[in-house]
Amino acid sequence: MKISKKKMDLKDSLNKEWIITNGIGGFCCSTIIGANTRRYHGLLIASLKPPAQRFLVLSKINESVSVGDKSYPLYTDICKNYVSDGYKYLESFEKEILPVYTYKVSDVKIEKTIAMVYGKNSVVVQYKVKTGKKDAKLTLAPIVNFRDFHHMTPNHNFVLKSKVEKNGKVKLIVDGNTKNPIYMYCAGAKYEKHENDIFRNMTYLKEAERGFESEEDLLVPGTYDLEIKAHSEEIYTFVASLEDDVEQIDSQKVINDEIKRINNFVKSTKLLVNKKRYTTKEKEYNEFIQNLLISSDTFIVNRPSFGTHSVIAGFPWFLDWGRDTLIAFEGLFLITKRFDLAKEILITFTKDIKSGLVPNGYSESDNKPLYNSADSSLLLFEQVNKYLSYTKDYDFIKKKIYNILADIIDNYKDGINLDNNNIYIDSDGLLSSGTEDTQNTWMDAKVNGRAITPRNGKVVELNALWYNALKTMENLSNKFGKSKKAVSFGEEAEKHQKVFVEKFYNKSKKCLYDVIGDDKIRPNQLFAISTTYPVIKPSSDIGKNILKTAKTKLLTKYGLRSLAKGEEGYIPLYRGGPVERDEAYHQGVIWVWLIGLYYDALKNVVNEEKDRLDKERYIIEEEKLLQSVYDTFREELEKDGLNTISELYDSTAPYRAGGTFSQAWSVSEILRIMIKK
Repeated sequence: MKISKKKMDLKDSLNKEWIITNGIGGFCCSTIIGANTRRYHGLLIASLKPPAQRFLVLSKINESVSVGDKSYPLYTDICKNYVSDGYKYLESFEKEILPVYTYKVSDVKIEKTIAMVYGKNSVVVQYKVKTGKKDAKLTLAPIVNFRDFHHMTPNHNFVLKSKVEKNGKVKLIVDGNTKNPIYMYCAGAKYEKHENDIFRNMTYLKEAERGFESEEDLLVPGTYDLEIKAHSEEIYTFVASLEDDVEQIDSQKVINDEIKRINNFVKSTKLLVNKKRYTTKEKEYNEFIQNLLISSDTFIVNRPSFGTHSVIAGFPWFLDWGRDTLIAFEGLFLITKRFDLAKEILITFTKDIKSGLVPNGYSESDNKPLYNSADSSLLLFEQVNKYLSYTKDYDFIKKKIYNILADIIDNYKDGINLDNNNIYIDSDGLLSSGTEDTQNTWMDAKVNGRAITPRNGKVVELNALWYNALKTMENLSNKFGKSKKAVSFGEEAEKHQKVFVEKFYNKSKKCLYDVIGDDKIRPNQLFAISTTYPVIKPSSDIGKNILKTAKTKLLTKYGLRSLAKGEEGYIPLYRGGPVERDEAYHQGVIWVWLIGLYYDALKNVVNEEKDRLDKERYIIEEEKLLQSVYDTFREELEKDGLNTISELYDSTAPYRAGGTFSQAWSVSEILRIMIKK
């Protein structure tokens, strides 16, 4: 994607963000004009304990060019009531795999490419400079910090120890952080050390918008000067790293290696139209799928302490979460044919199971598993089904996963009160979970200890997933020669299904209760007709009613509303400070990933429908849905998060994006349903 100068309106450009990652939790992101609008923006956000403990190391580089006796600042910074205007020299911004900024000042052209060293906390910034009639000087002013990426440093007096070595490598110790020195290097440049040079009050517009502290101080340790002769073309590289071998990093190799890595991945998926001549539509389709594939790769991270991989739920602030990873599993790993990684993911999220609970995540600070989820364990069963449908790798499931699944079933039947989850099978056979103070489904927002969307009790998706889990175990037990267990699982499933239909169907609204006793219309009921073993027959009258209700009350072109318009507590806009946004989080705003749930439900109806005319009607619905998704998100990839998809959207026009600007299950679900069509 290339954005030309003509399309770089300042206000619009400040909302367009890009991101690249290093595969260990670190990342690099900013806006298309290089102005940082979030506390999370920076050229090097390093992961000190991959993929966690992320710290802002290099905020940005402020470049300026001198031609003759005139100096031209190329940088754009935001301070209170002031925006510097270096963006006016920006000719274009381009991002396919790597971000490329192209500047033009007088007759000097500068192309800046940014890349991360994959698997390392290092970033390279390469400058290709072409001069005209006069000599020129390129000055680089790195702006650094060393803080937790969630925190800020306002009114801060930095303590800096700086050492310039003989080879030109600069070593920085910021605020006494001797364990993690920052290293900088720029070959061919003259470095001038600065004393107590503090950038005061850099302002982050997105943080102000989100109701957070929005101003902080940063540090300018020095500047690099590069003298460039007239009529010449030169390449210069700035490197910043937590590794001490910065002077040995070859920027062109880093760039080439990353482009090659991504291109090899895209090619290996065999998901693009491959022919000698392409129609315009085929070219557009290939570009769309390729961009989603590239985005999908950014979420996959190595967890060295486990020896396996995991998935960052969303950038720029989430870590790896069990629930999100399992929902994104098919789109990130199976559709893309990354089957070895898929096995690792199943191992990752079964490694620390406790009392039958799959961890919903790990602490950013100390890596401890978190067990605030009743659905992650049940989602695991469905992902096992999907893994087998793609790979037929029953041997792996039998040796590594089956006994774990059986143990989960036993724990749920025995009851689980780990971390106050309060999971048990009630006397009527339905699964119950949570308390008034425990939020253990995906609708988990709390404000000052108060549950915004209280869903304790008999929750529709948990009970639908419980049935799916029992049927999965019946199938696997038969496959693995455990016929007695298979019969037992099958009988339990049959009993559960009967009670489920009796208790959850709301005849007056022709849909399912979200929680027994709560008749608000929400999308969670779609789990009942969308899994491998749906607890409600999708082509039955009840199944069709569920789908119709979801279509008429919840479906939009961006995804599904989390609560139907007109229901008590409905909030259509995701706005304001933390409290206001948490109160709106699951109360009406649109979630992209839910469109995958809707698609699976619709597809199940199509596959089961026996009446020819009805089947044709549902097939037409499916085609319209897929075309709408394609048209909508092909356009969205050019908006807020470039070539990626946001976490959620407002429920009313103009459907403004919100939450993380790059969300794993949003990208994975759109990619998945586009390919599965």
